[in-house]
Amino acid sequence: MTTSPEPTATAATLPGYTPGTWAIDPVHTEIAFAVRHLGVANVRGRFDEFSGEIVLAENPLESSVVATIQVASVSTAHEQRDNHIRSEEFLHAAEFPEMTFRSTGIRAGEGDGFLADGELTVHGVTCPVTLELELLGFGKGYQDRPVAGFTATTQISRKAFGVTGGATGAMLGDAIKITLDVEAALA
Repeated sequence: MTTSPEPTATAATLPGYTPGTWAIDPVHTEIAFAVRHLGVANVRGRFDEFSGEIVLAENPLESSVVATIQVASVSTAHEQRDNHIRSEEFLHAAEFPEMTFRSTGIRAGEGDGFLADGELTVHGVTCPVTLELELLGFGKGYQDRPVAGFTATTQISRKAFGVTGGATGAMLGDAIKITLDVEAALA
């Protein structure tokens, strides 16, 4: 049985830690991905429309997160490729307009980091995913509203979610690297 490391970061040791419900700020957040193309280069993209909520508990390990991403908002800076990603061969945005993530538990990670276990639903398929979280800090935003910053990373298999890509899929790697740079405001 694998055990998580003892938590080194607690509410008392995290400067500015403020329990409460935090709304993800879409203006100051980026949801990005990268996939290998032809085995020699990475193609990068992002999703521009999303929403989410982070609930920071008194005990950080009892916190939670939910997020919804609008599939049609995918952007790789190439309209033809974006339309192909939205098509039935890839994410099929018409039938599956949203991707969702819902945490199922938070664990201590390495050092001051955390791991957010959860369920990611893409293309109508739900798979377990673990996000590696780094808390960047807490501060004051517009009109002194409390803000918090986080970075989260993970890697998923597109094929596990039924995203094959048709004939074009053979030119792409299976592994999708996901990076979330999140700013949230206390609701």
